[in-house]
Amino acid sequence: MGYIEEIRKQIGHKRIILTGSVVIIKNKDNEVLLQKRTHPKGKWGFPGGLMELGESTVETAKREVFEETNLVVDDLMLIGVYSGKDYLCKALNGDEWYVVVVAYSTENYNGELRVNDDESESLEWFSVDNIPDNIAKTHKELLNDFIKGL
Repeated sequence: MGYIEEIRKQIGHKRIILTGSVVIIKNKDNEVLLQKRTHPKGKWGFPGGLMELGESTVETAKREVFEETNLVVDDLMLIGVYSGKDYLCKALNGDEWYVVVVAYSTENYNGELRVNDDESESLEWFSVDNIPDNIAKTHKELLNDFIKGL
């Protein structure tokens, strides 16, 4: 059982603050990798997830990307840190949390792309000019900041 599950056993569905990391991975064709998530179902977003005890945000980013895509990433560059009222998350089971998202980008990755069925419906590369409309609202903000930095 992970850190978050342990906390939830103690506090139930009350709102808490959690920290997570995401990574915008860019390929040599100038496309970014998006993950069609199982939670929230059908929403596109960047690979990433929540921090476990003792991890740095970089370690969280690398672990989550590997778990969700089978890719090993390196040379992560900070895009920004995102938080506030727009970062309230609600799970189907009633859990609520505000997330502090640390967003990174990289062009340095290796491995064979593979969908983790527990976390993704699909993984696809998209041009930054052709991002799906149903991308998670909070991921639009960090994508815009990433594009400004190109």
